[in-house]
Amino acid sequence: MTIRVLIADDQEMVRRGLRRILESRPDIEVVGEAADGVAALEAARALRPDVALVDIRMPRMDGLEVTRRLAGSGTGTGPGPADGTAGPLPKVRVVVVTTFDLDEYVYPALRHGACGFLLKRSGPTLLVEAVRAAVAGDSLISPSITVRLLKHVTGSRPAAPRALEALTERETEIAGQVAAGLTNADIARELFISPGTVKTHVASIQRKLGVRNRVGIAVHAWEMGYAGREAPRW
Repeated sequence: MTIRVLIADDQEMVRRGLRRILESRPDIEVVGEAADGVAALEAARALRPDVALVDIRMPRMDGLEVTRRLAGSGTGTGPGPADGTAGPLPKVRVVVVTTFDLDEYVYPALRHGACGFLLKRSGPTLLVEAVRAAVAGDSLISPSITVRLLKHVTGSRPAAPRALEALTERETEIAGQVAAGLTNADIARELFISPGTVKTHVASIQRKLGVRNRVGIAVHAWEMGYAGREAPRW
């Protein structure tokens, strides 16, 4: 399967560089580019990419709002306050790729549904891995951000939203291991169960918490205090 990618960044040089990296891989195709947030939504409607690489600071609409509309609960069918176009927005997996690793960007991006957060200096390998992870339903965050992220989500903030349904003891255990960065295969080995069983539990946890990916599970687990203390390896 070829992964269809949309690049949204206000700098042409950056878009060109990202395109060059991605199109050097046989399983990735860049189907479009956008120089601002509104153009990114228009392109997403027209092209329906699998993954959107989104910068934070863009004209007309910033990357956080683009992320919210494409990946999170803000997805809608009509024009918004800064979006003069109409028509349904597709659900798109969003990877934020930015120069800025400020907490006020990282946390809202993940809350809005981003399944990856990379710094532009992260390098080609992480960029490609993030795109592939997004399509696989996993997440990748720049390692330099991870520790700060966990400190942020366990710091002084309002309490985490309640789960839509209570997690079972096994689901709580697995959520904590997801927060510790373990893959499904790692968790299966730890708990002496099959990877398929772990996958089923993870899907159930996502449904009960109302989150879209493993990052959402990890954030909830850290907020609730039952995550492991090993740094994630997303």
